Amino acid sequence: MELRDILALLTCVLLVISGATFGVKFLRRRNFLLGLECLIVGFSATNFLIYLLTESKVSYSISFFCDAFSRGFGIPIVAVLGLMAVTHDFKPSVFKDAAIFAVTFAGTFVLIKADFMVKPLPYFYVIMWTAYSVYLAYFICKLASMGEKLHALGLTVAAVLGLAVACIYDFFPIPGDDTKMVFLTLALSTWAFMMMQMYYSYLAFERAKAQVVRAR
Repeated sequence: MELRDILALLTCVLLVISGATFGVKFLRRRNFLLGLECLIVGFSATNFLIYLLTESKVSYSISFFCDAFSRGFGIPIVAVLGLMAVTHDFKPSVFKDAAIFAVTFAGTFVLIKADFMVKPLPYFYVIMWTAYSVYLAYFICKLASMGEKLHALGLTVAAVLGLAVACIYDFFPIPGDDTKMVFLTLALSTWAFMMMQMYYSYLAFERAKAQVVRAR
């Protein structure tokens, strides 16, 4: 096994840990949208790790669906709605949370099964991720304005790397990376870093917002 293969496996393990850790942390804060999305990312990484080790087609299919969900709807829609708990006091009921997941899961089946989505799908992913990045820019500006500049910087790095990975995925393959192990190492580590930054930036926003309320 080559070094780049080992690195890809290690970053896959890192993503499993990151998804599970921050998924549980968000659930404990009763943010089910962000919590379940992080767990879905961790579950996807777990199945992809199994595929890398065993070449299980079932595990690959599960990971493929979860990856399509997170790229198309999970991060751009579900995670944004979850972050809006601190930016816009958006706190839907458990029923509405379930409805959001039901609709976005159904949308994912359309993405990967419908013939008319085959050609535009790569562009759809990038457009959705760009929209997510625009919201993150707003989140980062608000965070910086409240004095949380270090967390704003960390989330900015995560946002830039995330958008870069989204663009590289289908449009700018890394030269010489025939097995895509180099790209996987970059993508998986970026997603793990992104979830960590999302969680701690969320806490920082929540904390700064509470301080503003107390100061009034």
